Amino acid sequence: MTAGEGLLPVAGPARVRRAALRLVRADGRAFAATLLLNALAAGAGLVGPWLVGRIVDEVRGGQGTGAVDRLAPWILVCALAQLLLARWARYVGYRFGERTLARVREEYVERVLALPASVVERAGTGDLTARGTADVAIVGSTLRDVGPELLVNTVQAVFVLVAVFALDPLLGAFGLLGLTPIRLALRWYLRRARDGYLAEGAATSQVAEIVAATAAGARTVEAFGLRERRVAASRDALEESRRTRFHTLFLRTVFFPAVEVTYTVPVVGVLLLGGWLHQRGAVGVGAVVAAALYLRQFTEPLDQILMRVEQLQSSSASFARVEGLAQAPRSESAAGSPVPADDRIDVRGVRYAYERGGEVLRGVDLTVRPGERLAVVGPSGAGKTTLSRLLAGIDRPGTGEVTVGGVPVAELEPELLRRQVVLVTQEHHVFLGTVRDNLLIAEPEATDDELWAALATVGADDWVRDLPDGLDTRLGAGGRATDGSQAQQLALARVVLADPHTLILDEATALLDPTTARHAEHALAAVLQGRTVIAIAHRLHTAHDADRVAVMEDGRLTELGTHEDLVTADGAYADLWRTWHGDTGEASNSPVR
Repeated sequence: MTAGEGLLPVAGPARVRRAALRLVRADGRAFAATLLLNALAAGAGLVGPWLVGRIVDEVRGGQGTGAVDRLAPWILVCALAQLLLARWARYVGYRFGERTLARVREEYVERVLALPASVVERAGTGDLTARGTADVAIVGSTLRDVGPELLVNTVQAVFVLVAVFALDPLLGAFGLLGLTPIRLALRWYLRRARDGYLAEGAATSQVAEIVAATAAGARTVEAFGLRERRVAASRDALEESRRTRFHTLFLRTVFFPAVEVTYTVPVVGVLLLGGWLHQRGAVGVGAVVAAALYLRQFTEPLDQILMRVEQLQSSSASFARVEGLAQAPRSESAAGSPVPADDRIDVRGVRYAYERGGEVLRGVDLTVRPGERLAVVGPSGAGKTTLSRLLAGIDRPGTGEVTVGGVPVAELEPELLRRQVVLVTQEHHVFLGTVRDNLLIAEPEATDDELWAALATVGADDWVRDLPDGLDTRLGAGGRATDGSQAQQLALARVVLADPHTLILDEATALLDPTTARHAEHALAAVLQGRTVIAIAHRLHTAHDADRVAVMEDGRLTELGTHEDLVTADGAYADLWRTWHGDTGEASNSPVR
């Protein structure tokens, strides 16, 4: 099921159970060994109370202290055996948990990387961050700690109950009946806990999303005076998070006190019933003592089970959010999709509208020839970035089609798509690791000479050579900080290494100073000679150098031609060119310098 419009899915209980069984089967031998060792430990723990009952009966039968001397050492031996077996079981269980957690993390990363960019953008990075950190950590804690402990205590509890029934079925039935209040409290709690913890997780994701968005857009918030609005949104999210946390706290404060009060009921009931049965000769004192000791011993694993059940509710909600990623939309490209005949890109009758907005593109027709340099210009909001996303196959048009070599771009296999088209935006990221790590993402087999050549292409080799360890200098948290222009140069260097057939630059040099930006663009043009370059430009010198210029206005392609032709036509592009050069002459046909 989904958590709401635009949010990533949350797996249902049945899917979570199947996923848990799949993880168990993946390491079935370790899981079976954990169960066996727990059973042996529980069996060793049952011998002590039975021996105490034997001692009571033999002393009452006139055996004297000899019975104590003969049986007491065996109680010590069994306690030691239980300790060693339980420790071994926990060791095997923890190893099982760590290996299983590694599988969960690997699956999560694979699923995140397989998500289309449009899905991530609609959901927001906050939800992904919360699922990949808090939720995965909770699942990991469960697999490492809660799971093994729950197995240990469950096996012990079952063995204890069986032992009580073996002593006397009537005492066992009465002791089990005394646990009815716990069963009712548990049923009340389980009906409410999953939804409560899911709501808490969603509220945590919303807080993370608001914090991340505010931090990323801090300059915009400051520039447009949005501080109070963002603070209000943060307070609302925190209030919702507080409310959901208080709700789950309320569930726990009702559940646990009810359980604690009930623990003494079975023991008291068995003692009273046992005394009554003993008076009638139906049961011996030793059996009553042993049954009472078993039920007293039963409260410890039962208490741990109930504690773990409470943790499992939180963990199952987290697991549902982590596993829900498997239900998120994937790229619709099918395996074995046709190979494009060439690099020609055709846009035919394309219209596109976002889910909660008006139409952004209104019937765009465009052909980009192989090896052409096309600049797309226009005012903010004209649809330039949306067009670039359609050209890169990130989004699908509402109507019409975008094809490369006669094949719809959005239907290409991911690997084939990356060889055809690469989109570089002004959003960039420096990954934790060395400079070399950041570059090898694009081409893992690249040599150092190729890395330096790519850096030189975008004008980044000088500052990288000045770093303490050159290519081996760590970047990001705990390492060398990079400014906006350096991060963007690294992104462009990755493009050079990837060497795509078609490159879409969506204001990719926006954060570079004019001199560095022009150098990077000219260098890229030289490296990508004979390849298609589509530049979403806000610096018109990019348009000046292009083979053709496409002018976007209000979601439509209004002008298309060379720089000289469009300036001569004295239309929208000519106005943009004069404004960019600071020419405010009143005559519309004044010469352009």
